[in-house]
Amino acid sequence: MKIFVFLFPQLNFSAPKEEAYRKMLSEEELLACRMKDTQLRSKDKKGRLSLLLARSGSHENVSPEKKPPAKTNHITPDVALRWGDSFEELLSHKDGVEVFTRFLRSEFSEENIEFWLACEDFKTTGSATKLQSKAKQIHAIFIDKEAPKEINIDHSTKATIEKNILKPSRSCFDVAQNKIYSLMKRDCYPRFLTSDIYLTLTKRAGPPTMTRRRSRSFVFNERSEGTPAWL
Repeated sequence: MKIFVFLFPQLNFSAPKEEAYRKMLSEEELLACRMKDTQLRSKDKKGRLSLLLARSGSHENVSPEKKPPAKTNHITPDVALRWGDSFEELLSHKDGVEVFTRFLRSEFSEENIEFWLACEDFKTTGSATKLQSKAKQIHAIFIDKEAPKEINIDHSTKATIEKNILKPSRSCFDVAQNKIYSLMKRDCYPRFLTSDIYLTLTKRAGPPTMTRRRSRSFVFNERSEGTPAWL
């Protein structure tokens, strides 16, 4: 009896199963697999960066960690009402910044205020060594294309920052900081003033709901029992 042996040169059985499987895929399927692998590696990189920053004590003033909502019982309505005078007034109060940050977190845009605060801290840095270190951290957290808290700024501004941080000065983030400030003042601040978070602090309710009263169809008059008033 003859025994036939079929050889498959395209398969290398000594190679890992995953490699052998990929060789059987079409070009389109193989490209899709590679794209998926790239996305997974990118996601893993972001996760490692966030974990590294979370474990590092040197970035506390660069990217504030999410904390439980602070108690606001000590904030009086008069103080909260002053925050409605201007955006500058709001950011001049520590409690105002905390409440506004909580509001932005509810809108999933807290990276804006965190970047602004990081820039404010950056401009007070005295040591050239710390200036270099903080510049790199701010870029990694907020500016880089794979940044875990990437802010929405144009490509030109990003390119300028990447050039400036090679020899950072206290003003190397000013353009981006001003753009984020304008964005918060123009878009976020008006919504904050009408939010439940702010209205609760000022003890004010939202716009009253218009309800239609039920009118009486007729009124009885004592002059004549059972006779409507219009008769």
